Amino acid sequence: MEDVYNDLIMEHSMNSYNKKKLDNADFEEMGHNPNCGDEISLELKLNGDIIEDMAFTGHGCAISQASTSIMIDTLKGKDIEKAKEIIETFIAMIKREETDEQNLRKLEDAIAFQNVSNMPARVKCALLAWHTVEDMLDKKFEK
Repeated sequence: MEDVYNDLIMEHSMNSYNKKKLDNADFEEMGHNPNCGDEISLELKLNGDIIEDMAFTGHGCAISQASTSIMIDTLKGKDIEKAKEIIETFIAMIKREETDEQNLRKLEDAIAFQNVSNMPARVKCALLAWHTVEDMLDKKFEK
């Protein structure tokens, strides 16, 4: 099995510039993984339907913290529709439902978590932030 804790994941887990309070956030959503105790608070600021900024606070394992930080980098600057598409692709990748390399390219650096699917105990850690932002967007932007 390839090393799940690659350099990018370790960098984001230890030195995340996305871990902070966001001034004037439009939305906030809490996420919690009762299996291991990971907790995050995601904040999002919009400019129209574009995700202008995101940030998070909380605590958890290296996988959950890095996944949250990389997710923020991936979704910032995207419109809501594109963000939802990326979120769905990431979740499908982790669940091994999406393996097409062309489709996975839209994940940018988040593709670094592809091998987490080989570690069932870490799947929920990687998905915590993604499910949290998905819930936030579904609540605020139901179609």
